[in-house]
Amino acid sequence: MLKFTIPVDSGNLAARNGRMEKAIESIIDATNAEAAYFTMIDGERGGYIFFEESDQAQLIHLTESLMAALDAAIEIVPALSLDDLKRGMPN
Repeated sequence: MLKFTIPVDSGNLAARNGRMEKAIESIIDATNAEAAYFTMIDGERGGYIFFEESDQAQLIHLTESLMAALDAAIEIVPALSLDDLKRGMPN
């Protein structure tokens, strides 16, 4: 899961000039996101993008583009489906 926040000033500028929409659509497409949710996080624009990635090196490309375009702060957090959790639990 990728969690991101966008500072208010950077977000206002990016929303006005169309950069925000392009940057978010780009990361949704690049991750082939299973789900994406957008909300306020600590008073800033933010969101959660759920996707699968087996090549950890690809995370650099994904995060750098969002940070560069929107001055976003990003956290990558492992997230398990119920099936993944069940597979990982001891019998």
